[in-house]
Amino acid sequence: MITRLSSYFLKTLREDPSDEEARSHKLLLRAGYIRRQSPGVFAWLPLGLRVKAKIEQIVREEMAAAGAHEVHFPAMLPREPYELTGRWEEYGDNMFRLKDRHGADHLLAPTHEEAFTLLVKDIVTSYKDLPLQLFQIQDKYRDEARPRAGLLRGREFTMKDAYSFDVSDEGLNAAYQKQRDAYERIFTRLGLEYVIVSADAGAMGGSRSEEFLLPIAIGEDTFVRSAGGYAANVEAYETPVPESLPIEGQPAAVVFDSPNTPTIDTLVAHVNATMPREDGREWTAADTLKNVVLAVTDLEGERSLVVVGIPGDRDADMKRVEVAFPNCEVEPATPADFAKHPGLVKGYIGPGFADAPVLGLEGSSGVKYLLDPRIVPGTSWVTGANEDEKHVAHLVAGRDFTADGVAEIATVREGDPAPDGSGPIETARGMEIGHVFQLGRKYAEALGLKVLDENGKLVTVTMGSYGIGVTRIMAALAELNNDERGLVWPRAIAPFDVHVVATGKDPEVLAIAEELVATLSDARVDVMFDDRPKVSPGVKFGDAELLGVPRVVVVGRDAAEGFAEVWDRAAGTKEKVALAEVPGLFA
Repeated sequence: MITRLSSYFLKTLREDPSDEEARSHKLLLRAGYIRRQSPGVFAWLPLGLRVKAKIEQIVREEMAAAGAHEVHFPAMLPREPYELTGRWEEYGDNMFRLKDRHGADHLLAPTHEEAFTLLVKDIVTSYKDLPLQLFQIQDKYRDEARPRAGLLRGREFTMKDAYSFDVSDEGLNAAYQKQRDAYERIFTRLGLEYVIVSADAGAMGGSRSEEFLLPIAIGEDTFVRSAGGYAANVEAYETPVPESLPIEGQPAAVVFDSPNTPTIDTLVAHVNATMPREDGREWTAADTLKNVVLAVTDLEGERSLVVVGIPGDRDADMKRVEVAFPNCEVEPATPADFAKHPGLVKGYIGPGFADAPVLGLEGSSGVKYLLDPRIVPGTSWVTGANEDEKHVAHLVAGRDFTADGVAEIATVREGDPAPDGSGPIETARGMEIGHVFQLGRKYAEALGLKVLDENGKLVTVTMGSYGIGVTRIMAALAELNNDERGLVWPRAIAPFDVHVVATGKDPEVLAIAEELVATLSDARVDVMFDDRPKVSPGVKFGDAELLGVPRVVVVGRDAAEGFAEVWDRAAGTKEKVALAEVPGLFA
């Protein structure tokens, strides 16, 4: 097939858009693959659709190989099923909501678990119809507060979501493994490096969750891994709990004056200047207990304060905070929150203890107190005394204070131990390109998906959910495959097999180029032919480099002697090749 640029719907830009941050987004805009419609929403132009379709085809082939059947749901769905599963409220402001002319609530689906569940409920009645795997490739909608980087984090995006249905947990495990294996094949075919990490299930729910992350500097996720094979998102990292320490023989807690020390740094400087340690080493931030005050709003709109004690040499990671308080909105406490709780002396907060029973189970303020897993019985801390400009030293966990529970909110650092004992972890940036969940029976129970088992009894179906971000993958491939002149697509998803450029004004050169592209087309090579008659060679060459077709054939001044110039954009080479040999390069 021949696509002629002289009649193709394409407009390239010479300069990068000034307000775009991601290299991939700049190139996709300049090369005429997409156009911005509003923040996080894009129109797809012919070149973009060709690349997107090739990614989708690879996904479809591997889904079929895994035994999944393709369906297609509407993007706009009614409110009721999402209310039954609790997600109408759980998604909060991230969900697009709308009303029809009759006042009925609808949404633009961020995911389709409910729709798939109800479809299977409507059709499947017996265990004999299971196991079953269904998938679709469909646009999804999430009202991102700060859409950025073009297709990497948009409000509208294309996603492949698959769902498995089984009567047993063993069946779910088998389906999960099939999808997981299919993902590995898909990403390998696309030429994408990936790391499989344990992840938090979030609003999806379920018992097992893994992400496929692409290690890339522009990635929005931080993940950790060890040389021994452990890998997880920071949200899913579980801190190994140290052994408790002996309490007997430890110094008694002592309250001391600490003027102008509302921060960890000022506190450490003060105690080193006024309270030297008996063992001779200096106090450090790791000896202090930082108390983070959070305002937590639940699904009913009830707002309460929670204080979490963490080692003073760490900060709160808000992504880990969201996981620690699921289905809630969490933010740092405001001045108004502190005004309602005068027992919380900002900068000098500490756990409830004998002389200051403010927080925790025995506290008088009604504020829940939680602790980092590292703060085990017998550990000794310097922390606030719940009085302005006063702190307490030698405050021992399990002797002087207790807590209402544990919360994992502290930052994860390089060198922290892997939970499985496989050594210290390192941190890296990554981009989510796929996610697999074992949903279990959450959605089936909420929506009444039951089938008759082999004994004639109704049993609840167990489910899995498996997603791949198609448009995100396209952006990731553009981010990884470019040079200073433009895109360089991998051959598997390039919009065309070859870009033939006819240069000059000589009619004989154009005739030779026409003959070449006809020969290539007859051999089922997909050709983009730059036959524009009044465009200079420099502009044509610039467009050929920008558009990213990995192999370019230039038919120019050497054509009359029977030669063309062949560019391999990925290898960065240009080679003079006999015209008669060119079709063989694409056999």
